[in-house]
Amino acid sequence: MTLRSERVRLFQTLPHACGYFRARTAQNLVLDPAAPNLPKLYALSLARGFRRAGGHIYHPHCPRCHACEPCRIEVATFTPNRSQRRCLAVNHDIEMTECEPGLTGERQALYSRYLRARHPGGGMDEASDEDFSHFLTAPWSPTVFLEFRLAEKLVAVAVTDVCETGLSAVYTFFDPELPRRGLGTYAILRQIEFARSRGLPHLYLGYWIANHPKMGYKSRFDGLQVLGPGGWTSLHAGHAE
Repeated sequence: MTLRSERVRLFQTLPHACGYFRARTAQNLVLDPAAPNLPKLYALSLARGFRRAGGHIYHPHCPRCHACEPCRIEVATFTPNRSQRRCLAVNHDIEMTECEPGLTGERQALYSRYLRARHPGGGMDEASDEDFSHFLTAPWSPTVFLEFRLAEKLVAVAVTDVCETGLSAVYTFFDPELPRRGLGTYAILRQIEFARSRGLPHLYLGYWIANHPKMGYKSRFDGLQVLGPGGWTSLHAGHAE
């Protein structure tokens, strides 16, 4: 594959269990993890639909399924809807701080509680310190941890990659005992503000799957775009939600 004259090798993974459809298997294309200048390649690959997990930059490449569509929010045109404005108002007492990435006892405790609540019995709910670091960070990645605190207590962390082409929302974990605050939505709204403050055009949200219950929240963001055969287009221009 060529990214603005930068040639890079791609590897294809073996089939593995799909994280979205139990009866299906999935495969990914992975950029050569030994390629020089990975931060630059990563920034360029975002617009091609790639994403980071740990030290790997990947794109779904399933032979019989094309449900995963890369998605992003166009920061300049985004306007929060009534529900999102209410979410911002409800969380006016939360303070966001840009922090260095990495493992702390406080972050690990929150991460573990989140996984136990959201993924019980799925193999992710017993994450070790090593799992935390390998999944969320990489030695070369331009990552910041956006910490959200309520009365000084850590209630959410948005793992965010800051690239010259935009922000990538890698993963967000939050206090599962505060459901009424909508902390997942709130984190995205603050990431949009963060991207705007840095003059970055897009916030990349990973993948969107039509009619999938885990993806509905993404389609509620104004200006959401998906990458198809014809390039990036508005989700609300002909896509089913």
